[in-house]
Amino acid sequence: MKKPTIIAIDGPASSGKSTLGQKLAEQLGYLYFDTGVMYRAVTWAALQALGSVADEAAVVALAEAVQIDVRPPSVDDGRLVDVLLNGEDISWQIRRPEVDANVSQASAYAGVRRAMTQQQRRIGQRGQVVMVGRDIGTVVLPEAELKIYLDASVEERARRRYQEICCRGQVVDYEEILASMRRRDEIDSTRALAPLRPAEDAIILDSDHLDADAVLKQVLDLLRDL
Repeated sequence: MKKPTIIAIDGPASSGKSTLGQKLAEQLGYLYFDTGVMYRAVTWAALQALGSVADEAAVVALAEAVQIDVRPPSVDDGRLVDVLLNGEDISWQIRRPEVDANVSQASAYAGVRRAMTQQQRRIGQRGQVVMVGRDIGTVVLPEAELKIYLDASVEERARRRYQEICCRGQVVDYEEILASMRRRDEIDSTRALAPLRPAEDAIILDSDHLDADAVLKQVLDLLRDL
């Protein structure tokens, strides 16, 4: 099997790209890098230094100044990666509720996205990485040897999110999730900076009727055919 040194996986919310990225990285012995952790790291840094993420200029300046790194896990405590902020391990701090509540706002700032794109490129260009996001193959690492765009219908993706939330014992309305996901798709695909779309040379996989293992098998088959 020929192994590309950089694999980019993009796709909309709940398409299964994170699960695929984790499984594929494990199979190949690569770093699994979900770029969302970088926006969480910036959000945590802003909350610590500024108290909030309300001041766009201040958050962008901070994003441009900090050094964020993502490495293979050094501690066997359930983490998928080490996330370092200026050398400090913040792997679990970025999962705190206050980060959950503020990361969407911080990551919407164009200056933050530009700063994080540069840091993501720095990490990705080390190679032996499976990078997951929404603009990896188009913006962050267009030189990736293998680009996968994992898609599924919005109804299927809403069903998956609905089941995931129900399994946690929470009460939720499927129609609300579906409407929210449609809004998210519209925002992601029409934003001026790095819109969600497949790269021209991406391989598009539809996961509507496939479980995670079947999607992984398809990608491993692709690798064998390269």
